Amino acid sequence: MIDMHAHWRPAELIDALRARTKEPRIVRNQDGVEVLKSRIGEEPVSKAFDDVEFHLARMDRQGVSTSVLSLLGAYCWIESQPVEVSLPLCRMVNDALSGLCQKYERFNAFAALPLVDMSAAAAEFERALALPGVVGAQVPGNGFLTKKDAENMRPLLEVANRHRAIVFIHHGPLPGDTFPKVAGDTDNARRRNGTLDMQASLSSVMVTLCLTDYLASYPDAMIHIHNLGGNIPYEVERMDHRCLLDTPNEELPSSRFRKAKVYVDCNSFGPRAIEAAVSLYGAERIVCGTDGTEFGCDWTRKALAEAQIGEEAREQILHGNAAAMLARVGTIAQHANV
Repeated sequence: MIDMHAHWRPAELIDALRARTKEPRIVRNQDGVEVLKSRIGEEPVSKAFDDVEFHLARMDRQGVSTSVLSLLGAYCWIESQPVEVSLPLCRMVNDALSGLCQKYERFNAFAALPLVDMSAAAAEFERALALPGVVGAQVPGNGFLTKKDAENMRPLLEVANRHRAIVFIHHGPLPGDTFPKVAGDTDNARRRNGTLDMQASLSSVMVTLCLTDYLASYPDAMIHIHNLGGNIPYEVERMDHRCLLDTPNEELPSSRFRKAKVYVDCNSFGPRAIEAAVSLYGAERIVCGTDGTEFGCDWTRKALAEAQIGEEAREQILHGNAAAMLARVGTIAQHANV
């Protein structure tokens, strides 16, 4: 398996956040436990993950040949800080990730970017892509909820297009966005934020990128969206129905989704959802994602084993599609073909 969705927290970033006096920062709570204080509250630092040998052992147990590392969600808050704070921290993350890629040939990485200043973000993306092992950047889904939103992200797409790099669009806020949307004292807040809102937001991203001409200017950029691109495999039949009723001369959404050069990963989904995604997108557009956890890897492997998609499609999803994506970025990713 090549794992295209494996979150990481560099140890160097932890030390930098311990030294900060404003959030995001790391402090000890009343119980003496180190926690990251961020926009989503407090999260024990021990839950984050930067033990390379532990991760490599897990990869060996699970048959993962390559992990593409990206910054763990709660720590992405560094990208929303003023540029004088966010740029040095993002550079630290990207240098640390590249260092891992150089030392251990089983890693590639997505860069973190200072999103408060799109010019600075594009410049850091350009710099990071020159680092060994960096194959793209992770950016928040809120930047692509509508085509109007996505206009602001064009500088990053231009960099990706020049370098034939990957833009990994992950559910998350832009600087200044309210996040999470549902307050913690709401019933089922975790289900509402972690599934309902996440999947609906990713569906909106897919509509922007697949049902408009936004990506036409970036034929060499590779776009990767997690969690099967939201709920599109289950909603597309209704989209087609409404299209036939409302705009019968328009190309059906199902056709446009299938034609679009957007990859999705199957993180967190089961066999029936994977079957629906293969039916809609085609197996050649799906890659593996695990969130970088043992549970996620077990879940994904089991789902793919049970999905009735055929061995050729299963191999494409487990390895072939991701290997081809990484190879396109350049020689820095050639080890991913092994």
